[in-house]
Amino acid sequence: MSEFADKGFEAASIRSIAERTGLQHPLITYHYSTKDALWRATAEFAFEQIREKWDKSGPDFADAAPIDHLRAEYRAVFYYTAAFPEFHRFMRQEAMYDNPRLRWVAKTVLAPLIDRLLPQIRAAQRDGDLPAIEPIVFHYMMISLTATLAGFGPEMRVTSRIRPEAPAIVASYWMQVENMVFGKFANASGTRDCK
Repeated sequence: MSEFADKGFEAASIRSIAERTGLQHPLITYHYSTKDALWRATAEFAFEQIREKWDKSGPDFADAAPIDHLRAEYRAVFYYTAAFPEFHRFMRQEAMYDNPRLRWVAKTVLAPLIDRLLPQIRAAQRDGDLPAIEPIVFHYMMISLTATLAGFGPEMRVTSRIRPEAPAIVASYWMQVENMVFGKFANASGTRDCK
């Protein structure tokens, strides 16, 4: 992921990936015959990590309101991106231009995730817990918020000398996002306040 994130698909090379990982080039090409196959496997792996976090917390929210599901699921995306900032750069490299990889990741990986979130967004809007904004626009607003530390981390280090990966920064940032987006429904314990 770091190779694709740093260089983009075109400039990345399997040979360089082998050097970064300490694996032999032929071993990688044995399992992934093309760079495209390796890129797709990388995308699938990253999104599977997020889905696993969602599925593990799913039973905890079986009887919870849609707003609680959303908060937990976007929190999982945020903490994954904070732990692996190269994930954001990996995705941004492909999202800058329409290309076959973007279309593939949109259909294969993003569509199932979005299909999971949009009904929750609509339900939270019907409950009056979220503003009446187009649900897909709300989703991408949340994705932007989840990626802020990853996307601006290098700039933050230079302009302010803070470490955006520091646990205190990560926790305080997400608390502010929850307070801004989920308002009175967000609190330090992550449980829903009564109306």
